Amino acid sequence: MAAAEQKKSYKVIKQFRGVNTKANRTALDDGEFSWLENAMPIGYANIKTLSGEKNTAVTFGNVVTSLISANINNKDYQLGFQEDGRCEYVDVETNTKGNVAVAGTFSNARVNITQFKDERVLIGDPNNGVYSWDGTNLVSIGSVGFIGITNGGTGYSTTPSIVISAPNETGGIQAQAEAILTANVVTGIAITEAGAGYTTSPTVTISGGGGTNATAIAGVTTFKTGTVTVLVTNGGTGYTNVANTTVTISGGGGTNAAGTAILAGGQIIQVIMTNNGTGYTNSANITVTISGGGGSNAAARAIINSNPVTGIQTFSGRAWVAQGRTIAYSAAGSYSDFVSLSSGVFTITDATLRSNITQLLSANNFLYIFGEDSINVFSDVRVSNAGVTLFTNTNISASVGSRLQYAIFPYFRSVLFMNEYGVYALVGSTTSKISDPLDGVFPNIDFSTARVTAGQVLLNNILCAAFNIRYNDSGTYRYIQAIFFEKKWFFSNQNTIKLISPIATGGKIKLFGTNGSGLVELYGDSTVPVNIVLETALDAMGDPIRDKQALKIGIEATLGSTPTTMNAYVDSESAQSPVITFENTIAWINNIGSEINWTNNLSAIIGWLGADSAGAGYYLYKSDAEMWGKYLGITINSTSTPFVINGFQFEHELRTRF
Repeated sequence: MAAAEQKKSYKVIKQFRGVNTKANRTALDDGEFSWLENAMPIGYANIKTLSGEKNTAVTFGNVVTSLISANINNKDYQLGFQEDGRCEYVDVETNTKGNVAVAGTFSNARVNITQFKDERVLIGDPNNGVYSWDGTNLVSIGSVGFIGITNGGTGYSTTPSIVISAPNETGGIQAQAEAILTANVVTGIAITEAGAGYTTSPTVTISGGGGTNATAIAGVTTFKTGTVTVLVTNGGTGYTNVANTTVTISGGGGTNAAGTAILAGGQIIQVIMTNNGTGYTNSANITVTISGGGGSNAAARAIINSNPVTGIQTFSGRAWVAQGRTIAYSAAGSYSDFVSLSSGVFTITDATLRSNITQLLSANNFLYIFGEDSINVFSDVRVSNAGVTLFTNTNISASVGSRLQYAIFPYFRSVLFMNEYGVYALVGSTTSKISDPLDGVFPNIDFSTARVTAGQVLLNNILCAAFNIRYNDSGTYRYIQAIFFEKKWFFSNQNTIKLISPIATGGKIKLFGTNGSGLVELYGDSTVPVNIVLETALDAMGDPIRDKQALKIGIEATLGSTPTTMNAYVDSESAQSPVITFENTIAWINNIGSEINWTNNLSAIIGWLGADSAGAGYYLYKSDAEMWGKYLGITINSTSTPFVINGFQFEHELRTRF
């Protein structure tokens, strides 16, 4: 009976299924791993380790807080928005750096961008509004929003011409408008081009047409927070003198807000903001006073824009900007006109959006509107015969969403997104969780101080989804990437990569990253070694109640021409063996036991490979093993350039039950 208990048995593992942190290591299926780092389980007998990061030799001027890719006129850029408010671009083909904006231009974090055609990017700054950048000029949007008639003039027999002064910023678009004439009086001005690059109220000149004295003022639309608009709540009576009508805005914690009253029929019908002001925060403390003008009882209230820009996208040929629960959309075919007839504002009032919009994403012929725990889609955008834009708004998730702005992106025909409790795939109108194997990791992700960034990347010619996270690894925080493909997960570590940003360039989808100061291409240099960690399942070897003694282990690997060293350990449910070192190098030892280094004529140390490799090839590393337990597994650590693991082998003896 004793001989039967000591029968030798064997186990070979070649089917690699990816990492599973949800189950205990003793409960993993064959081919699952409790941890895989910088090792990609591509398929049967094929785990490929990853390349290291490629240094672009670019150093940003300040700490990067948002890293986002763009393509303008067929040039691929990474834009680094920085803590001091500046933005620099990097041409990823030449690794040359240039300036988009000086310090103090943007907010210190959470900037978003989107493409408009291939001619420019639109930048949504949470506090400072919306900008466009065409590779040369940064222009704020900043368009002419309203024009009010302060004097209709007299004697106009034909329609006079309207000239709006040029924008304040280089590269801006000059606004244009047309007069509306009734009974020889200018009664209105219609904006035909809202323009861009206006930072102050422009002048409006009315000339020609045979008449005199018509005047008007213009206001500027802005998405900046801390600014003010005025809503007339009572037009009053008896107002006849616009020049004598004063609008005073006070309180609210800000400065410089100013407006001009527009009169019609003895009432105040509108207040045109000639200065939207800055720094207003307290709606309860701000007042609007209207005096003079010969009338009485007019009243108005100030509206403070306190909602930051949380998303910006182009969809159906126009720009869409999210603030609070509201989305503003530009006119058809325009990225800057938010005042023409086909532009508009849509507010989501449904209870499914419990708080505010967190992000917008244009993909798969939909505009996705993310809330913290909901998702809506806009679709079927069209313009009616009356010139008004129509579209459908459909709620597709009333319980799952995300507040992680930079962890939402398209992946094949689906949308992937991460929130604080999982990664989800949105296919059509159905959300499904795909991160069950990472359930053991999520409690240790730092969602409080670190932003999750994500995107696609091509690894070993396979399109993967990568999420960059700050992970509490047994008390030590470090940045890693959780990578998904073909229903499998694994991890990578490319040093301290705080932000990642994908870009399609040179026919491939690459992933760039920054530690806050430098820019690197992840997985871009096969000569740079990475730290590899691999932990197999703890295997019951078919009999979980019987003790086993590990006798030998084997690791099948296909190595390159670079010397490779692996440190292996045999694990049980309660212990780990001493290190077993496998390497394909030859060490030269002299007669006193010291290693001899060989150097070439450049004084570089030469590594010697085993003769059976012919520079590269298949190895079966074998070693005696010392470990006992009801479960057996292997841990591998290595710092090396890419190689392939083809399988694991065990020889063990079955011992007593219980």
